[in-house]
Amino acid sequence: MAWDPKVYLAFGEERTRPARELLARINADDPRRIVDLGCGPGNSTALLAARWPAADLEGVDNSEAMLNDARKASFKAHWTLADVGNWNPSETYDVIFSNATLQWIGDHANLLPQIVTHLAKDGLFAFQVPRNFGEPCHTLIHEIAQDPRWKDKLAGVRDWWNVQEPEIYFEILEPFARSIDIWETRYVQVLEGEDAVFRWMSGTGLRPFADALEGAAREAFLAEYRARVARAYPRRASGATLYPFQRLFCVVQV
Repeated sequence: MAWDPKVYLAFGEERTRPARELLARINADDPRRIVDLGCGPGNSTALLAARWPAADLEGVDNSEAMLNDARKASFKAHWTLADVGNWNPSETYDVIFSNATLQWIGDHANLLPQIVTHLAKDGLFAFQVPRNFGEPCHTLIHEIAQDPRWKDKLAGVRDWWNVQEPEIYFEILEPFARSIDIWETRYVQVLEGEDAVFRWMSGTGLRPFADALEGAAREAFLAEYRARVARAYPRRASGATLYPFQRLFCVVQV
């Protein structure tokens, strides 16, 4: 799937806010080595650099376009092109951080324990994932994908249905953890401009479906989604669109 940093950061403050709130719950005074898994264009990595400027900081992402944007940052970091699902570093980290990435990777029952093995003694693993796949912004995509015009080409395409219930994550991580802090937040985001939710989804959950289509078929699919999602999230007279968004957060100490 092709990532576009400009599309992703069209709502930069809204996308960075959960990372900031996750970071606030990490109780680490002076970590030596920190990695940001799925760092994207570096917006979450910048928060880590600001809090722990003396740390050896690394950003990992599977998109060269995102990393090229991240390399323009004013702070010092190592940028590594790698697939988080197969990530297997040779060294350990004091803090492993991941903001809105793990939802793209399957088999969390094996993925999360594997990530935890790369923590140093007393290390912390903190992640945040969207858990709003039951909202119209996602269910409409799957409804439209069943239309005969696109059904065959979109068979098997998925977004972040990999995300589980909080209790499942506790069960997965409990055998490896000294402590687990897990919670959910339902934001009511106030987005500005026309087609706000469509533009948001164009940078995330809509991408796998759009990338599976070409030409007129792609444009027709996007036009259908744009119309339906606008009805589901109507723009208010003030120009704002309210966009409820639930996210799951977890901080694990080993």
